[in-house]
Amino acid sequence: MGISIHSHFDSGNIEVISAAQADAIRLKIRPDVGEEHLQWFYFQLCNAAGQDCRMTIENAGQVSYPAGFEQYQAVCSTDRIEWQRVPTRFNGTQLIIEHTPDADVIEYAYFSPYSLERHRQLIADALISPLVRAESLCTTPDGHPHTLLTIGQAASGRKALWITARQHPGETMAEWWVEGFLDRLLDQDDPVSRSLLTRAVVYLVPNMCIDGSVRGHLRCNAHGRNLNREWREPSSERSPEVFHVIEKMKQTGVDFSLDVHGDEEIPYNFIAGPESTRGWNAQRQGGLDDFKQRLMSINPDFQTEQGYPVGAPGSADLRKCTDWVAETFGCLAMTLEMPFKDSMITPLPDTGWSPERSRQLGRSCLDAIWQWMQGRS
Repeated sequence: MGISIHSHFDSGNIEVISAAQADAIRLKIRPDVGEEHLQWFYFQLCNAAGQDCRMTIENAGQVSYPAGFEQYQAVCSTDRIEWQRVPTRFNGTQLIIEHTPDADVIEYAYFSPYSLERHRQLIADALISPLVRAESLCTTPDGHPHTLLTIGQAASGRKALWITARQHPGETMAEWWVEGFLDRLLDQDDPVSRSLLTRAVVYLVPNMCIDGSVRGHLRCNAHGRNLNREWREPSSERSPEVFHVIEKMKQTGVDFSLDVHGDEEIPYNFIAGPESTRGWNAQRQGGLDDFKQRLMSINPDFQTEQGYPVGAPGSADLRKCTDWVAETFGCLAMTLEMPFKDSMITPLPDTGWSPERSRQLGRSCLDAIWQWMQGRS
C-alpha cells in the first residue's frame, strides 16, 4: 500500500497535490467559504511509518497571516490525545514539515483540534451539574445547535458575566480554555467558584462558530462571514450565531465580557481591551489594568508587555465583539488572545502552547474574575 493522506473528517482541511514519495509530499490548504481566509490545516497520513517524510504546504505564503508560520512548529499525534511539536520551517512561500512517523496512522494539524464530538461532550458533562442550564439560541446554517450555557441563578444584585469563545473556528485553543474554566466553575468544592456564583451568573458560549469548526475553516462561518466583524449589524441569515447572542445579551444585560481567541503571529498570551471606544475613561482604564495585573500575578504564562497597539480615541471597530459590548453596555469587555506557537516568556518546546496550558489559563481566569469583582465591590 502506498502513502495516502486524508482530511474528509470533522475539522479536516488539506488538498493533496502529490503523495507518491514520502520525501516529496505536496499539499495545499483549502480556503474558507468565501475564499478570503485560509491557514488552518488538519490531515491524516497513512502507510508512512518509519519513512522520512517531507510534507510541503505549497500555498503557505498565501494564507491570511503568513508571519504566523515564522518560528512555528506544527503538531502531530498518533492517539489524538497527546500532541507534540514536529520540525517545521517556513521559507516565505512554503511551509515544510519534516518528520519520521512511528505509526501507520498519524495526524498533523495547525493546532490541537477540538472536535464536534468533544464539544457535545463538554455540554453533556456540564449539564451533570444542577447549576447549569443549556439553551439552543438558534440552529446554525449547517444545522447544528448554537448552545449557550447558563451557570448559576439570576437574582437581584447578581452580575451578568458573559464568556464567548472560538468566534474564529481555527482558534481551537479557545475551547480548550473553556474546558479549564468550566472545570473550576462547576467544582462545588472550590470556594472561589461558590463565592463567584453567589454574586454573578455566567453566560457561556463554548463555540461561537460550530459550522466553521466542522468545515475546517480558519475564521468564517458557513456563509463566509467572519463573526468577529458582525457585531455592529448582525444578520439573522448570514451571521445568526452573533445575532442571537446579541438578542440574549439584551435580555440579560452584560456587566463583564471576555471573548476568547488565539493569535497566529504573536507568541504571547495577552488581553486586548476597548480603549478606543468613545466612552473610555480613566475609571474603565483602571478596571482593565486591574484585571490584567491580577491575571498576571496568578498565571506566569500571561503578560502585559506584548499585544496589539491601542487605537486612537473614538476609533473603535464596533463590528468586533469587545468594542461593541463595551460601547453598548458600558462594562469591562476584553479579548483574551493565546498563541498558536508558544509562550515566549515561559516556553515548553516539546508542546509549545497546548490544550493543557490553555485549560490552565482558563482555570486561572476564574480566580482573576473573582478577585476583580472583589476589588469592585
